[in-house]
Amino acid sequence: MHNIKLFIELTRLNRPIGYMLLFWPCLWGLAIGYDFNSSLEIFYFYSILFFMGSILMRSAGCIVNDIVDKNFDKKVERTKNRPIASGKVSVKLALIYSIILCGLAFLVLINFNRFTILMALLSMPLAFTYPLMKRFTYWPQLFLGITFNYGLVLAWISINNSINLVPVIFYLGAIFWTLGYDTIYGYQDIKDDEIIGVKSTSIKFKNNPKIFISLCYLFFFISLITIGILMNFKILYFITLIITFSHLTVYQTKNLNVADPFQCLKKFKSNNLLGLIIFINILIGKII
Repeated sequence: MHNIKLFIELTRLNRPIGYMLLFWPCLWGLAIGYDFNSSLEIFYFYSILFFMGSILMRSAGCIVNDIVDKNFDKKVERTKNRPIASGKVSVKLALIYSIILCGLAFLVLINFNRFTILMALLSMPLAFTYPLMKRFTYWPQLFLGITFNYGLVLAWISINNSINLVPVIFYLGAIFWTLGYDTIYGYQDIKDDEIIGVKSTSIKFKNNPKIFISLCYLFFFISLITIGILMNFKILYFITLIITFSHLTVYQTKNLNVADPFQCLKKFKSNNLLGLIIFINILIGKII
């Protein structure tokens, strides 16, 4: 039971916000690409596969992140008790866990068409080099956005076996979404990060956080409007986007206090609800 508890802590399975933020773009991609006039069996099946893949790859990513950052994590109050940083789990054992999780993720992946499999495999180097970015650039959140939202493109390809402008625009917009919410998340550790020399957009824009986050969310919102136009969504889609706009601009940005770590975490976690709202918006645009 002790080892199971350590495994859960290591993979953050007790914190579903991580794999849900990975899963929502996948579900968006499926929703915009799927023909809901046909049988829903494939949609349900692929949704389950992408959900499983999100959990497995996020868990493996957390392990790799903790291995790479173990010396940094020891110096940060919020992360010093993580299994690898605290010495409760060895790096060797953690690597074995990561390999097993990647193997299981591959078994999920081979259920898709060849184009999806190829595109997914091409993204692997980016996924596992992301933890290194905070050492060299103030834009690690940008690389996280590129990685975390890649499932949107994969989901579209899994349905259509091709690519066009719609998923690309949505993907680019979603990158800015991640850039915004992970900047908010970064303010929890900004004091420790500045001391140990870790870079982030939270530090780069610490004097004007609301302006930067607002711009990120604005680009994301514009992408939502654009795909609605390109896909000829019903007018109700654009009306219900007001809820998304209000959440991004009022709840997450206007009322944000970056000096309050608890509030930053709360705003960050609220993006799980936002993911659901956008999914419902897409269904409204395509079906109603």
